[in-house]
Amino acid sequence: MSFRDFASPWWLLFLVVVVAMAVGFVLAARRRQRNTMRFTNMDLLEKVAPRRLGISRYAPTALILAGLMFLTVALAGPTSDQRVPRNRATVMLVIDVSLSMEATDVAPDRLVAAQEAGKSFADGLTPGINLGLVAFAGTASVLVSPTTNRDAVKSAIDKLQLAERTATGEAIFTAMQSIDTLGAVLGGGDAAPPARIVLLSDGKQTVPESPDDPRGGYTAAREAQTKDIPISTISFGTSYGTVDITDDQGNTERVPVPVDDPSLKEIANLSNGNFFTASSLEELRSVYDTLEEQIGFEITKGDASRPWLIAGVLLTAAGVVTALGLRQRLP
Repeated sequence: MSFRDFASPWWLLFLVVVVAMAVGFVLAARRRQRNTMRFTNMDLLEKVAPRRLGISRYAPTALILAGLMFLTVALAGPTSDQRVPRNRATVMLVIDVSLSMEATDVAPDRLVAAQEAGKSFADGLTPGINLGLVAFAGTASVLVSPTTNRDAVKSAIDKLQLAERTATGEAIFTAMQSIDTLGAVLGGGDAAPPARIVLLSDGKQTVPESPDDPRGGYTAAREAQTKDIPISTISFGTSYGTVDITDDQGNTERVPVPVDDPSLKEIANLSNGNFFTASSLEELRSVYDTLEEQIGFEITKGDASRPWLIAGVLLTAAGVVTALGLRQRLP
């Protein structure tokens, strides 16, 4: 604990006074002992001197001095880091629904696992956060605008449908537009509410072909960075995932759909966000738990003087009671 952890650190100077009191008590006790030893008639001394309490006679003073030390620290206003739920923030959950999400390398398949974990994520967020939902394949759609109604989000997650292609950049742009719309509606502040995009995908962007295209994923991530909207990306799946594609003639072909970690990691880096990987439902839930902590709470400095105050009062009271019990007077 440093001086920066106190609201009024100069009160700590009073500890010097407490230490001086302790030193003064010790010196006075030694002086009394020397004066007592000068009494040459020991038989008479035993008759007139009060009953000796031994070292316990110093207990009341020690307790009171310790109490003063704790009370002094309390006066200095110690602070500590405290987790405070966010009540004014926006989160856009963006879920890939391209055909590759049908792969069964994650049981029962990628989409079903993503739906189950997504609903748990919605339930776990602190109540004051506005949560929205975007689904994307070849295009992106806002299924639920940011709201504190978790049932609406979970209902929309249950209704996700697979489609062709992957437009990652379009999904990010759509999520940012939804965040901007909510910010304009809320108003009332100099700065927009803090926001974050949580993007879950398993494959490489296919629309447009280049992520640096004006509507590409990297371009969208750079714009998110300028708006101070970090993107937490989750690469969901394995390197050995496959899907069966049936053409117009009824022929079925097994197509590999490995996850694309590099592009999702780059999107997170460009937006000052975080990159995660998950290859099972349990791992995805763990990622969401981490995000809930990051998004749902903020760390602030709060008052931590109460324990010091309680300890100081109790020690001081114990010193007074002990003095009255042992000596029938205060020290």
